[in-house]
Amino acid sequence: MSSDDRSWHTSAHPELRDGPPWVMQEMIEAQPGLAEPIAAAPGAETIATAIRQAAEAGDPLVIVGCGTSEHGALAVAALLDEALRSAGFKARVECRQSLDAALDPRTGGFCLGVSHDGTTRATIHALEAARESGAVTATIGVRADSPTALGADHVFVTPLRDRSWCHTVAYSSAILAGAAIARELSAGDAVDGAAILAGALAQRERIDQLAAHIHGASRILAVGLGADLTTARELALKIEEGARIPATALQLESLLHGHLAGCDADATGLVLFASDARSGARGSYRLQSAARAAERIGIPTVAIGAEAALAGLPASVERLVVPPSEGAELLGALLTGAVSLQLLTLSLAQLVGSNRDLIRREQRPYREAAAEAETRADW
Repeated sequence: MSSDDRSWHTSAHPELRDGPPWVMQEMIEAQPGLAEPIAAAPGAETIATAIRQAAEAGDPLVIVGCGTSEHGALAVAALLDEALRSAGFKARVECRQSLDAALDPRTGGFCLGVSHDGTTRATIHALEAARESGAVTATIGVRADSPTALGADHVFVTPLRDRSWCHTVAYSSAILAGAAIARELSAGDAVDGAAILAGALAQRERIDQLAAHIHGASRILAVGLGADLTTARELALKIEEGARIPATALQLESLLHGHLAGCDADATGLVLFASDARSGARGSYRLQSAARAAERIGIPTVAIGAEAALAGLPASVERLVVPPSEGAELLGALLTGAVSLQLLTLSLAQLVGSNRDLIRREQRPYREAAAEAETRADW
């Protein structure tokens, strides 16, 4: 919780609350209302045109971001990649961490930066480097006047600013924007994103039970394959930001190649995601292998995913079956994963008693660490 001295708190910080409802919770609950305005927002058509032109020329297609926005960029890249394939293009979309892209930009093509507030310096540098290399640039974010947006050729503005620093709206907004651009590329049918998000929110009580199952672990592993790895990566970040529990995201197969040696029954919790239908039978088999291995060690395990993928898991695994999103399997996996990971974080944070909105900035050492990492403008 916050200290008695609140002189450090300014309007630049999220609202400082001493208990629920947390701002993060309000942001999570607002997400179904984002689907319609983002689907109708301007920007998708011009960005899709630029992507199509680069794909036709065989030029690089790159999506960049940092933190939650990097995970949003991974989701956007997956959605655009799927749309291009369905439209008959052989081009593939590459997601890169912003600083990597700034240091070694691709030549020409198209580069889209995901940055919610549009002020992340590494993403600014990545877009500058892409522009200098001859790329057409675009951004997804909440501000039309941000540094990233002002320097871009094309801008997609999302409607709601995330008021918690444990970002949720920032992530789902990027996914929904990516879906809007993907529909322009593939001429696909509109998807009821609001219904997908609302359906995931309705699972709050069950997710509270999953959180209780892994509560007490001093480290949490988040594991997935394909789009579910993106979900796992975002969960690991949210748990560390919001619940302040060390967390690591691992690709499903990677978990089984040595990482379990560092796990203990009384110290580790495991979260498995299995909503991406592209993983198929082979992915389901390895999911079962991971769950059985964890059971042998005694690691408390929860799984969130499609019914078919979870059917063969050991009885010791607590699970949440998510309904299929007919005709929009990838988008459905990403959106249900987004809300599920956010609710799981919210529940874990409630169990440990942390203020999830400030990501520990109410404590001086963490404010100073953030200032060192985020506010320096000399690089």
